[in-house]
Amino acid sequence: MILYMPTKVYQEKNCVENHSRELAALGTRALIVTGKHSSRINGSLDDVKNALDREKIPYTVFDDVEENPSVDTVKKAASLGLSAGADFVIGIGGGSPMDAAKAVALLIANPERDTDFLYQKMRAAGGQEAHQAVPVAEVPTTAGTGSEVTPYAILTRNVLPDIVLTTAPGADARHDFPHLGKKTKQSISHHIFPALALVDISYLQTASRNGCIYTAVDTLAHLIESHLNANTTDYSRFYSETGLRTWAKVKDRLLHYEIGEEERRILMNACTLGGMSIAHTGTSLPHGLSYPVTCEMGLPHGKAVGIFLPGFLRGYGDREEAMRVLSLLEFGSEQSFSEYIRALLGEVSIPDELWERDVNELLENPRKLKNYPFQLDHDRLWAMR
Repeated sequence: MILYMPTKVYQEKNCVENHSRELAALGTRALIVTGKHSSRINGSLDDVKNALDREKIPYTVFDDVEENPSVDTVKKAASLGLSAGADFVIGIGGGSPMDAAKAVALLIANPERDTDFLYQKMRAAGGQEAHQAVPVAEVPTTAGTGSEVTPYAILTRNVLPDIVLTTAPGADARHDFPHLGKKTKQSISHHIFPALALVDISYLQTASRNGCIYTAVDTLAHLIESHLNANTTDYSRFYSETGLRTWAKVKDRLLHYEIGEEERRILMNACTLGGMSIAHTGTSLPHGLSYPVTCEMGLPHGKAVGIFLPGFLRGYGDREEAMRVLSLLEFGSEQSFSEYIRALLGEVSIPDELWERDVNELLENPRKLKNYPFQLDHDRLWAMR
């Protein structure tokens, strides 16, 4: 078994201010990567800027990260960072800015590479990654992705059919045939752990009701998918079991949306534990099934992944472990869990054509199935709907 968690995490009020020296020690000039609005509204961006000013560290702000960030956005941010001479990156926000910050850090450290490099895994002798990123700090403002403690960076990219990729030499398929591509969400091939995570639950206060619920369900998915996973170990289950028990403490208040400071603290604890869990195991089928639903139906990620959780538990090959998860969450049956998720997220109808395509694409991609420890076929996946 292996336990590896290199990110230093502080969770406390005024976290950024209290640890400004450690933040400043990551480099000599920062690139701040964030979205347009939320980090300004909740005060996190001002806190980071004030901390850097206090430590006399110059910085540049890139505040154009969209939900489900694209490879193009990451390229723009990296170009800005390179022109400014940034040697470390600070991601502020939910999963989108934090994931983008990791990919940006990789491109800044490898300026001779284009964005295709993000999805090319290259290793040196001894199995170590041949290309490293500049240091990354993360300041989460949602309690969902756990990106502040994971090595993953999920980006939206255009995937082109094979026939397009065999165009004449010198042709740029992405520009010459844009109508033939389709969007998908995919993690970059490189693992980039943040060096520092500064977690302050005060930033959660401005979250909307739906934002809070959907990110909490993303946390729940991380915990369940990590626990029921081909890569799970006794060590990883220290995180997932504690996280599931923690999430259970707030599930009823989340349903009625009675969320105060204590509930935000619990949700953030569960979120970070979920991140630590999937850092060791990766996610599984609900995340794989959710990406086309997010891209094509426009559902928020947490809602898209959450609708697959009841079917995932219902169809899981080890019934004892599936019931163990329900017990940790304090649900008496699969039906009660399914009813809870439906009440929390509402009804979602996936068109048959999209569902059929989603199932077939998953079955055709061994990489997306490798974390599920049992044999899968079309009928078993279809029944998870």
